[in-house]
Amino acid sequence: MKKSAKELNIFAANIRKAALRAMNAFHGGHVGGSMSMAELMAVLYGEAMKIDPKNPQWEGRDWLVVSKGHCGPAVYGTLACKGYFPMEELETLNQEGTRLPSHCDRLHTPGIDMTTGSLGQGVSCAVGVAWGLKCQKKTNRVYTILGDGECDEGQVWEAALFAATKKLSNLTAFVDYNKKQLDGWTKDICDLGDLRAKFEAFGWNALEVDGHDVSAIAGAIEQAEQCSAKPTMIVLNTVKGKDCCFAEEMFYNHFIRFSQEDYDAAIQWLNNKIAALEQEG
Repeated sequence: MKKSAKELNIFAANIRKAALRAMNAFHGGHVGGSMSMAELMAVLYGEAMKIDPKNPQWEGRDWLVVSKGHCGPAVYGTLACKGYFPMEELETLNQEGTRLPSHCDRLHTPGIDMTTGSLGQGVSCAVGVAWGLKCQKKTNRVYTILGDGECDEGQVWEAALFAATKKLSNLTAFVDYNKKQLDGWTKDICDLGDLRAKFEAFGWNALEVDGHDVSAIAGAIEQAEQCSAKPTMIVLNTVKGKDCCFAEEMFYNHFIRFSQEDYDAAIQWLNNKIAALEQEG
């Protein structure tokens, strides 16, 4: 890695702070899944992806398609931290005239590559982008993030078959496997079984790592880049609501309404974590 694990962990904590700032302006939001993907976002935007915040439409950029588009706050928080738009704009989330709608929309927000939100469809869009880039012999890479509950959708597996058939080695996908969906455990609602083995059976290079370990995530992405004949799926074992003191232990933490006191406590907790990380050698 070019950046240290310490730097990326601090970035992840700042992403959580920024996402909570956005949701606090709306007095709630998709806290659980936004928090569980923070380390992944830190690695993608702090280490792995070719980007240019001053030129979001740069043709040489790598693409990110967030198929779990309801977790836009984590994406917006990341983009604000990287300078795609001012941090203050986070406080316009879901407000009239905002550039930050509830779900990711490429026509509104600088840095959003693909409009998503209807679960299962974003990964098909990512596959289409990867196929188009490959046909044009371009070297851009495409990354896409799915929720685990989203993998109940049949369209996910249609896209998986097509990507393997076309040998889209320029595509790396992630499942934010936090084991919960809107109203319960994924295993109780529609058991996904062994996700890594399923994608492998569909013809993918499939890996599984701790989704809160930035070094493990970065290492898996490096392995994906070295795979020249298949798309790669990286299953990230995560905790829904991770590092948000009022949400992590809450069972129903998909969409949460929270108070100013909850928000202040969460920001203080994250500030303490950042201070502790900064003191590490």
